Amino acid sequence: MQKVNKLLKKYALKPHRYQKEGQVTFVDTEEGRYAIKPKNSEKNNIYQYLDTRSFGYYPKVLSEEDDEFEITEYEQDLDMPSEQKILDLVDLVSLLHNKTTHYKEVDEADYKKIFEDISNNIEYLYSDYNDRMNLIESHIYMSPSEYLLARNISKIYAALGYAKKELDNWYYLVSELRKERLVVIHNNLDLTHFIRNKNSYLTSWRKARIDMPIFDLYKLYLRHSLDFDFYEILRRYEKNYPLKEEERKLLFILIALPDKLELTDSEYQNCNIIGNLIDRLYKTESLLSPYYMKQEKNG
Repeated sequence: MQKVNKLLKKYALKPHRYQKEGQVTFVDTEEGRYAIKPKNSEKNNIYQYLDTRSFGYYPKVLSEEDDEFEITEYEQDLDMPSEQKILDLVDLVSLLHNKTTHYKEVDEADYKKIFEDISNNIEYLYSDYNDRMNLIESHIYMSPSEYLLARNISKIYAALGYAKKELDNWYYLVSELRKERLVVIHNNLDLTHFIRNKNSYLTSWRKARIDMPIFDLYKLYLRHSLDFDFYEILRRYEKNYPLKEEERKLLFILIALPDKLELTDSEYQNCNIIGNLIDRLYKTESLLSPYYMKQEKNG
């Protein structure tokens, strides 16, 4: 807190109330409310770069590059339906990607690494779920969570099989490419990192980087797949920023992969963990099916 107070003094801000939420400290001052959080030194110039691309949709930053903490003006979030808010978030993300799009020569080693990383993950998940099923089948009686997993294991294996097949198709597809499309990705998308009032703002830029646009959609799906209709969200995004065939295919591979199970000592929690896993697999299947039905119809 001593360092924070020193920084506040530097910018002539007189605090009278502090509120800590995770890594962020909200400070009420005579001049207004501010958010203070540790700065990722690797991302010091992200705001300057966004400004050069005419993307100023982030709270005003008071701090300077050499400051240890980032100080931003606090923006009040409007109370609005979450279904509308996530569409506004997607509109802003598609604008971010549009504003920062650039192309570079393909490095085959990058695609090879993606292919190998996902392949290894698929093999690991196959092995892990097989081991779990062998253990479950050795029990005389199944626990509720074990029964839930056993009853839906075919859905998990089907998702892994789909990912493996599509990964081979994706790798063949990108082998013909000479340039790849890159953007600034926020890399930490969540409704809690989006503010909507008279303007729209994205907060929490500490993980931002240059990468393929689908990784923002992937992160958003992981966090909110059970909360919203992602068919509509993806349709809305692609209306503003259409995905290329190889991008969409890789996105679908990533979201189709089942989670690695991290179970606990609580049977109640384990039922919730496995239940959410199964729910997301069904949700993903319903999201992907229309795209492949459309392909078959056009093919």
